[in-house]
Amino acid sequence: MKEYDYLIVGSGLFGATFAYFAHKQGKRCLVIDKRPQLGGNVYCKDVGGIHVHQYGAHIFHTSNKKVWDFVNALVPFNRYTNSPVANYQGKLYNLPFNMNTFYQMWGVTTPAQAQAKLDEERAEMRARLDAEGVKEPRNLEEQAQLLIGKSVYERLIKGYTEKQWGRKCTDLPAFIIKRLPVRLVFDNNYFNDSFQGIPIGGYNKLIEALLAGVETRVNTDYFSDRKAFDALADKIVYTGQLDEFFDYQYGHLNFRTVRFETEVLGEPNHQGNAVVNYTEATVPYTRVIEHKHFESFGQAVYDNPKTVISREYSTEWKPGMEPYYPVNDEKNNELAEKYRALAARQENVIFGGRLAEYKYYDMAPVIEKVMKMFELNCGQNRNE
Repeated sequence: MKEYDYLIVGSGLFGATFAYFAHKQGKRCLVIDKRPQLGGNVYCKDVGGIHVHQYGAHIFHTSNKKVWDFVNALVPFNRYTNSPVANYQGKLYNLPFNMNTFYQMWGVTTPAQAQAKLDEERAEMRARLDAEGVKEPRNLEEQAQLLIGKSVYERLIKGYTEKQWGRKCTDLPAFIIKRLPVRLVFDNNYFNDSFQGIPIGGYNKLIEALLAGVETRVNTDYFSDRKAFDALADKIVYTGQLDEFFDYQYGHLNFRTVRFETEVLGEPNHQGNAVVNYTEATVPYTRVIEHKHFESFGQAVYDNPKTVISREYSTEWKPGMEPYYPVNDEKNNELAEKYRALAARQENVIFGGRLAEYKYYDMAPVIEKVMKMFELNCGQNRNE
């Protein structure tokens, strides 16, 4: 009999949630992580009483009440509502695209006026494509203007998207923007989900609750002695890079990565909002995150005389860098399918999460997926 039922490689949300449910069933689990801390990309660092999202802003949102009740039973969540602001050449616009945005863009004050302006600008792109005998948009630029028109595209989408992907919008496939949210109401809430918020005390509290009672090891790289780790447990739960598990035998999958410049400022309130996108191409970063606004509201913002901001730069990934976003183009999707076929033949390995599935996930769907696995495969799903 092996020492553990499960060796869980990676302590992000998939690994930690899996460990939680397996532990509840009495399974012997060991969670290992090559980083010096637990939590994967949701890890927060305490900087002067402010929980800094070390690997980018994370906002928990879901319409699944079972998931919401589950995480809130572990740690209470606050009432944070994601309402980003876009800065284009010093002028501010509310996101997502709603009546506030259209008023700021065109001065329109009624939904009918906004709709008329949108229809007019959409028709311009449609007419241009018709004149060229083109039925379907050939690239992201054409797709975006069919959905939202030229004004919003040029000020709020073009520069930001080109920085994010490192490519011209005319070189990006149309399917990246299948739809764009357009609201003819004055509503700056970015998400349509029923529930959203941040764990009170930061995401580390959530990870600590998920891993309570579970054996964990940090600064521990699975690939440093893979054979020895495999011998420890009956099954492996793998949340690392899919191609790395198979020793890159078909080549590297590509990612976009993000670099952060984080700064402590001697002022209580720098930008008045957690997220400000910089949408012009000449500003090198994509957005500025002011971390205290995720958890401090009203007077509490000023109770701490300092604040922490992070400028976010999107760059091309190279081996050795932190992988963030899968690149969903034809080449990478075909390569990922070849690796997924190999993964499907692994009898004692469970692949889960963004890196191991080469798929972008929000946080709630990751937790929901693990809950369903235990519901289906283990005959139970207890939300203790």
